[in-house]
Amino acid sequence: MKWTDDRSGNVEDRRGSGSGGAIVGGGLGTLIIAAIVFFLGGDPSSILSSGSMASGGAQTEQRDLNANELKVREFVQMVTAENEETWTKIFAENGIKYTPARVVLFENTTQSGCGTAQSAMGPFYCPVDQTVYMDMSFFKELEQRFGAKVTEFSIAYVMAHEMGHHIQNLLGTLGETDKVRTSGNYSEAQVNKVSVATELQADFYAGVWAKQTDNREHILEPGDVQSAIDAAEAVGDDNIQKRSQGYVNQESFTHGSSVQRKEWFMKGYNTGDIRQGNTFNELLNNN
Repeated sequence: MKWTDDRSGNVEDRRGSGSGGAIVGGGLGTLIIAAIVFFLGGDPSSILSSGSMASGGAQTEQRDLNANELKVREFVQMVTAENEETWTKIFAENGIKYTPARVVLFENTTQSGCGTAQSAMGPFYCPVDQTVYMDMSFFKELEQRFGAKVTEFSIAYVMAHEMGHHIQNLLGTLGETDKVRTSGNYSEAQVNKVSVATELQADFYAGVWAKQTDNREHILEPGDVQSAIDAAEAVGDDNIQKRSQGYVNQESFTHGSSVQRKEWFMKGYNTGDIRQGNTFNELLNNN
């Protein structure tokens, strides 16, 4: 992936700040469930705000960031800037004003508008404070546990997916899906289908971002799109379930299968058109 000269001021780096508290009472099982359920997106508020995930009083020692961590910060600032520029343009073309998301880099644990965040949960978007939370150690898990080769562009894809949830928040999509989730009028299987449609639309938006940004900045190099596809497939529900429990239960899918995640990312990339991403119509009305 080619770097650009753009940098965003909406990135906050909390790593090394000494502000992390110890997580108590959750247990390893809770951490694994959280990592699987909220891998690459979704609404984390129900688990983040629970008492079992409360933050303890222990403080980590403050430290200076190393050269690699500083480079990571700069990369995240660049990708954030390219998201801001691309989505500002897309929104303007559709007569809408774009409000940028914030991005927080952290290690171990930090506070979010949705409650206590921790690295075991993977990257996520909090609609309450319109912020993407990222602990970069997640990408080691992506390689070691889920078999994806991590490149700079696969990291950019993950960030673009989370920014896709921000787009959904701005357009009111997340508000509508939250009503379905909390209404009590739908079965668990129905709510899961809505969750899958939500996540696949975020993948679609990530593809739109990749296409539109490459058209403007020529950021893509050979193999970049494939690395994003590999990451999308690695966190498909079927792949995660096979690796974590040894079998697949399609009714419990919350993010979509590996094939679906690839399909919707590529649809966004091939069309570059935000209007082509109505996953809810295609997935809910045709089933």
